[in-house]
Amino acid sequence: MNKSKTDPSAWFDYPVRVQQHHTAYGGVVWHGTNITWMESARIACIRAAGLSFEDLVKSGYDLPVVSLDLRYRRPLGLGMEAIVKTRLLPTSGIRLVWEYAIETAASSADASADFSVELYVSGTVTLVTVDVHSRKIVRRQPPAI
Repeated sequence: MNKSKTDPSAWFDYPVRVQQHHTAYGGVVWHGTNITWMESARIACIRAAGLSFEDLVKSGYDLPVVSLDLRYRRPLGLGMEAIVKTRLLPTSGIRLVWEYAIETAASSADASADFSVELYVSGTVTLVTVDVHSRKIVRRQPPAI
């Protein structure tokens, strides 16, 4: 996991391997699995930046998804390895927009060979900060965020 604490534009890498329970009848990743992986990558990225999601909720805030835009480019199949890449785009206002790319997992040996990364899924997810109790949007981001 390579999220740089000094470079907010750096991608955070979250490795995955396609298991049987991730697939649909055709043996390819079911679309909802990609969304689950993206959520897991986002939570791991937030944790790597020093904020646990559990602590955020305990402090009275939640980050619900308000928009999801995905583009499925090619299928991932059973046993394949991939990297879910995510990063928080520059924020303005109340929206937190996360960018995603699910790509071929390249080992260090692959990097030295003629290896081209294949993009399987790309997209963005938009979150807003809400008060846990009132469920109303928080207009000013809490310092932890």
